[in-house]
Amino acid sequence: MAFVPTGPEASFFDALDRHRASLLAVVKQGAGEAPARVTRVVSRFEDSVGLQMIPQCITRKIKSDSPKSVKKFALILKILSMIYKLVQSNTYATKRDIYYTDSQLFGNQAAVDNIIDDISCMLKVPRRSLHVLSTSKGLIAGNLRYMEEDGTRVQCTCSATATAVPSNIQGIRNAKFLLIVEKDATFQRLLDDNFCSRMSPCIMVTGKGIPDLNTRLLVKKLWDTFHLPVFTLVDADPHGIEIMCIYKYGSMSMSFEAHSLTVPAIRWLGLLPSDIKRLNIPKDSLIPLTKHDHTKLDSILRRPYISCQPFWRKEMEMMADSKMKAEIQALTFLSSDYLSRVYLPNKLRFGGWI
Repeated sequence: MAFVPTGPEASFFDALDRHRASLLAVVKQGAGEAPARVTRVVSRFEDSVGLQMIPQCITRKIKSDSPKSVKKFALILKILSMIYKLVQSNTYATKRDIYYTDSQLFGNQAAVDNIIDDISCMLKVPRRSLHVLSTSKGLIAGNLRYMEEDGTRVQCTCSATATAVPSNIQGIRNAKFLLIVEKDATFQRLLDDNFCSRMSPCIMVTGKGIPDLNTRLLVKKLWDTFHLPVFTLVDADPHGIEIMCIYKYGSMSMSFEAHSLTVPAIRWLGLLPSDIKRLNIPKDSLIPLTKHDHTKLDSILRRPYISCQPFWRKEMEMMADSKMKAEIQALTFLSSDYLSRVYLPNKLRFGGWI
């Protein structure tokens, strides 16, 4: 007989349901959170969207009669012609596919990537509208069924097996919450501990570090379709916070696609620096902040969206004062399955997110 995940009793999700109700109320008002705009050289921050490219940003000209830009001009025309054929035939190609059509001409993959981003920005359309896809590296598991664009039906499971994040999906089903896990090792450990089954119905996704475009698009699709609570589980270090910010607010390099990539409703579930102190994690389980960590942390604290997140700022200042960071694995000091059986369930049940 197949194992059917039952999940916790209904009252377990009371805090999640209240959180979702508050999110829906904000959505109905037609806003994200408290509006805030800060102008920068190439982007503007708006709390309901994330980092956006400003209309009066710096531009550059690529001319066919200029020795400095003639090759770039030729490469842009080459890729535009390929995009035209893809759109006309309603087919898709990856950036890697485009590179290998004439690898000697393009020289390297980065040249193709940059030109495709430039074209997307120039035409003011998402990359998907150009029929150019990225190769997925992310994984997804849990209570999710969807249909890929070619009609293939995919059933994700609550077992110890994950499914690759799809490049394009048409139909999906609902869950109580979505948990974004920073690292693949943590994601796999939660699968091994049957976390999805015990917390069913839920969805887990990992971008295996800095998320690829397809993982971010899927998270955005789930939010836009269901407005289900979305939480992040990252290391209590500047790198983990940076990754969380990419999901929530986007990045400078992709600010022209902010509307299709960011989910400002994301909440920080763990690992919080305050959790380290609260749980009495011993100092020998912690790691000193490096000079690079301090620089990264200072950079994040100066970003415009942090002014809208006082609780995030407090946590980061606590990290800076302690001069220590912690990986999620530090929780194994308490017990090998503390993360999946105690830490996350209690956080979700009692609203331990910020």
